[in-house]
Amino acid sequence: MAVDTAGAGLEERWRDILAVHARTLGEIDRALNPYGLNASDFEVLDLLAAPGEGEQCRVQNLVGRVHLSQSALSRLIARLERDGLVERSLCLEDRRGVFVALTAKGRDLHAEALPVQRAALARALDA
Repeated sequence: MAVDTAGAGLEERWRDILAVHARTLGEIDRALNPYGLNASDFEVLDLLAAPGEGEQCRVQNLVGRVHLSQSALSRLIARLERDGLVERSLCLEDRRGVFVALTAKGRDLHAEALPVQRAALARALDA
């Protein structure tokens, strides 16, 4: 039986990607812990603070941009809302739709944590 060397190379590359991902998430989580945030929390705040997002974003639009299931994202947004960082509202045109927006507190925390997250990201990816 022949050994699939191409497949072995793919597996090794895949494991390297996973290792970089794990190292990066760990670095970001440690850096953001003093702010009461983790990497996923920050990712949602960062997407909401991005230019062009306007005042609010449909939760459904975030699902494809963060690497969480819809239910995990809903729980995360509920926690951010309890912490006063985001607020949810119903879409008047589509009653199934839910908008989420940063509050002033969320915008301030994002601005404070942004350089810390970017430095952690640089450390992890330059390692």
